[in-house]
Parts: sequence; C-alpha cells; structure tokens
Amino acid sequence: MYREPDVGFDPGSPGSRPGPKAGVILYKNLVRPLWSEVMIVQRVVLNSRPGVNGNPVAENFRVEEVNLPNNINEGQVQVRTLYLSVDPYMRCRMNEDTGTDYITPWQLSQVVDGGGIGIVEESKHLNFTKGDFVISFYWPWQTKVILDGNGLEKVDPQLVDGHLSYFLGAIGMPGLTSLIGIQEKGHITAGSNQTMVVSGAAGACGSLAGQIGHLMGCSRVVGICGTQEKCLLLTSELGFDAAVNYKKEKVAEQLRELCPAGVDVYFDNVGGDISDTVISQMNRNSHVILCGQISQYNKDVPYPPPLPPAVEAIQKERNITRERFLVLNYKDKFESGILQLSQWFKEGKLKIKETVMNGLENMGAAFQSMMTGGNIGKQIVCISEETSV
Repeated sequence: MYREPDVGFDPGSPGSRPGPKAGVILYKNLVRPLWSEVMIVQRVVLNSRPGVNGNPVAENFRVEEVNLPNNINEGQVQVRTLYLSVDPYMRCRMNEDTGTDYITPWQLSQVVDGGGIGIVEESKHLNFTKGDFVISFYWPWQTKVILDGNGLEKVDPQLVDGHLSYFLGAIGMPGLTSLIGIQEKGHITAGSNQTMVVSGAAGACGSLAGQIGHLMGCSRVVGICGTQEKCLLLTSELGFDAAVNYKKEKVAEQLRELCPAGVDVYFDNVGGDISDTVISQMNRNSHVILCGQISQYNKDVPYPPPLPPAVEAIQKERNITRERFLVLNYKDKFESGILQLSQWFKEGKLKIKETVMNGLENMGAAFQSMMTGGNIGKQIVCISEETSV
C-alpha cells in the first residue's frame, strides 16, 4: 500500500499548477507529472520501544511522510482521518510480546494503528459511498489512508448528536466495556442498596462506569482518582456520591468512611496497591469487574496480575469474584449496547467528558499524557475537523 517518498517531489501549495517545484519529479533531462499517481500524507510510526518495564514517551513515536496512490482497487475505500484514539491497552502493543493472545505488537518503523473514525472520500466497496462516516479499531495513524472496506463499519452521526469523536469513547468501545462489564460481571440488583467503587474514575471507562452503576441500580458510587479537579468533576458533574484523591488521601481510611456498608462492586481500572486496598474492604460474595490494570502496564507481569497473598486470601475467604473480562467476547451485545448508551446520552443521563489534542504530530504526546493521568474522560486526537467532502 505504501511507497517511500520519491526524492524531489514537492506538492507545492494547494491549488497551484504543476511546475518544476510543484508536483513533479526531476530527473536529469526528464520532467514527469505525478498528480495523477500519488499524494503525500503524514503518518506516525513506532520509533522505539520503551522496554517491558519502561515508561512510554512521545519520542517513542515519529511522524513521517509517505506517498498514497491516487487510485484504489475494488473493495477498497479512501478515507480522511477525523479523530484517533489513544488507550491504555496500547502500552502492551509497544512491547515485542504483548503478553496476550488477542493483541498484536506494533512493529518498529511501521505505521501505528488503533481506534479511528473518518470520512469516505472515494469508495469502490458496495457498502460505502462518498461522505459516509466510518470507524475501525485498526485505523492507521495517518492523515489519509486506503483501507479494505470489509474492515470498516459505517456509523450514524445522529447517535452522537454530531459529536463524531464520541464513537471512540462513550458511544464506542470504552462505553461498551463499561456497560457490558457491569452487566455481565457486576451482578447489580436495583433496590438492594449496593455500593460501587470505581478506580481510574475520571478516565474513559471509569467516568462512564460510575454513572452506569447508578443507572443500573447502585445506591452509592465512590470514585478514586488522582487530582482534586477530577474529584470535584466526579461529584459535581458526573453524579458520583463521593471521590477519593489517592495522591493526597489515605485510600483505606477514606473508603471506610465513605463506604460504611462495605463495597459490593469494584470496577477496577488500575490494579496495584489501590485495588489491593479496595478488595480488602469488599463484602462477602461481592464482585470485581476487571476492566484494566494501568498501574501494571509498564511492568513485565502476567495479565491479570496476581494479587498479594494476603489479599488473595481475603478474596477466597469472602468468595469475591475477580474474573478476566474481555469485551470482545460479547460482540452479540454491541448493537444493543450502543443504542442504550446513545439513549442515555440523548436523555442527559450519561454525561460525556473528553480531552482533545489537535494534530497528528501530537499522537505521541497525547499517549504519554493519557498514561500519566493527564486526561479527563476519553483522550482523543483531532486530525481533521472538516466533515464534508
């Protein structure tokens, strides 16, 4: 699909006519127009690996220019990228071995991919026409790209009231992860006075999980996050009953005060010491929803990481369920889940937060920021805001 940039190619300014410095290759005695053959686009490739125990930095990625053919084959579509997603699971893809059987590693000097949404500029696939909005979980980090139409899904902007980036967050995989995780592993019964605790509560999944917990019947929801700003957001805007700043407060003491009846459901986004503390205060026959373990992603440990012996003893003695949860195993529930999330959003019952950076060149910075808690809600990168073709 990709060819390395031809030396001497200068696209010139938009709308300029081809001349010696605009849209040609110069050979010794030959001037050959290129306008009909290729266009230059930007992409992000994996520049280096942080190491299995290293912290990712923006410099692990680099931006380069490549040629994109101007013609597409049957079954393909050419799309312009609008929004790209950065997510904690991508840290595993930076390693040579992801440690899982369902995530493939990114390759050095190859284009990086993940969740993305864009607009169709040209189509030779029966399911798509020019102007359609399409989404993929394997979208190359590239300004424009030619993709196999079979790997794309058309989305309806009305489901998100025109906020297309929401398809990468609350009305997309993070929303489905939160909703289906709670439905399948939370065992919430409305009216039974259950208390839910959410770690990573101001992130893409956590900020939704707490709200969904309330919507499904939890009587009390407590969030754990890392700044006072986030704590205030949880309680003032997202309907959490209380919030704990783990960087400033003693989590165990705060949970005892804020969850006097113990913890019945724990939506775990972080793992590590925080989760050990929460599990130690969980009730008999309670449930851990194992969504993510971001505190462990920079460490070479199995997934899900084993609990310390003392905490594992508590888990077993109290019959606390803690099972690996993979949303991809519930694809039959995706369509109904998206409709439910969209309905709650349109009714004002589900508040959506996102942190947006602009420009493909900031993909690495956005990823580093997200991995260190710099985001509130879903971390998104806007590549292009032009939604017409």
